[in-house]
Amino acid sequence: QVQLVESGGGLVQAGGSLRLSCAASNSIFSIITMGWYRQAPGKQRELVASITRGSATNYVDSVKGRFTISRDNAKNTVNLQMGSLKPEDTAVYYCNTNPPTKYWGQGTQVTVSS
Repeated sequence: QVQLVESGGGLVQAGGSLRLSCAASNSIFSIITMGWYRQAPGKQRELVASITRGSATNYVDSVKGRFTISRDNAKNTVNLQMGSLKPEDTAVYYCNTNPPTKYWGQGTQVTVSS
């Protein structure tokens, strides 16, 4: 069974930083493109950042220059370093493949106060 477990969220003031981690239960995730998604209240889930097997990255415009996605294929983990956080970054953050599978984890809440 596929499991994706996100961690690292929390409450932070605007301008602060957080590091999110995602652990995948299956080694197949180490060879495919992974992504971090987020869903704010009342909004659709959106892809924030993605990273290929070879570590090529892509970001949504709103986080470029502030977020950095990385992966450790040996450990089946994907991380998201978030800096210069803004209140509009408040959301539940999820990891999944890109495009996503039907297997979503519980996500991790990020709350940025102004």
